[in-house]
Amino acid sequence: MLAAERHRKIVELVNERSSIRVSELSKAFSVTEETIRRDLEKLEKAQQLRRSHGGAVSIVKDQQELPYTEREIMNAQEKKRIALEAVKYIEMGDQIVLDASTTAWYMARELPNMPLTVLTNSMKVATELSVKDQVKVISTGGMLLAKSLSFGGPLAERSLEAYHVDKAFISCKGVDAEKGLSDSNEWQALVKKKMIDIATTTILLVDSSKFGLQTFMHIAKLHEIDTIISDTNIERNHYEAMVDQNVPIILV
Repeated sequence: MLAAERHRKIVELVNERSSIRVSELSKAFSVTEETIRRDLEKLEKAQQLRRSHGGAVSIVKDQQELPYTEREIMNAQEKKRIALEAVKYIEMGDQIVLDASTTAWYMARELPNMPLTVLTNSMKVATELSVKDQVKVISTGGMLLAKSLSFGGPLAERSLEAYHVDKAFISCKGVDAEKGLSDSNEWQALVKKKMIDIATTTILLVDSSKFGLQTFMHIAKLHEIDTIISDTNIERNHYEAMVDQNVPIILV
């Protein structure tokens, strides 16, 4: 990994977690603590973070990613309907992957207790499924991203590479007809990209507010998505744009 890329990811991680220790960054990027200290010194001079004793703290007050508790109540009814529809795509014995979106959590709540294998980077999803004894749950592990109650980073990405699943159910922050899927958080975007890579079929779960938006980090092109499930509040031009891209879209 080039230094510039490492610097971008360090800033992203510091902003995600508000603060982080040098030792954690050293392990996350597989470099020495001295290298991390030099990185933090450069980033502080560039006014991208503030060094603290043994680590760094964020200087960003208004972060792009909302806390999970806030996202949980945004467009909740639409997300619940989308989740109910998504569950219909799951068959007994399936091996699936769920991301850390609130819609995926609603899916986990609705999943029947039947033989399934569920791979996830979400603490909420894993906890929800823990009471269903026929569902085998595998957590990616990795760096804890406190705002989304999920795991990300190189360890989570490498963990996903070890598996193949029948279906991936993911969400994102933006869906653009030309640019495709995007997310405001780089760590989440990279994990979602891996989820698409390991799945035979990918189903995108997004409420109508996400269409026409392009956020910070690219995830995938629309042709990499097999089906979109959204709600009936979608604007006609956005719906037609998806149809023009030959992406099946189900409205609930």
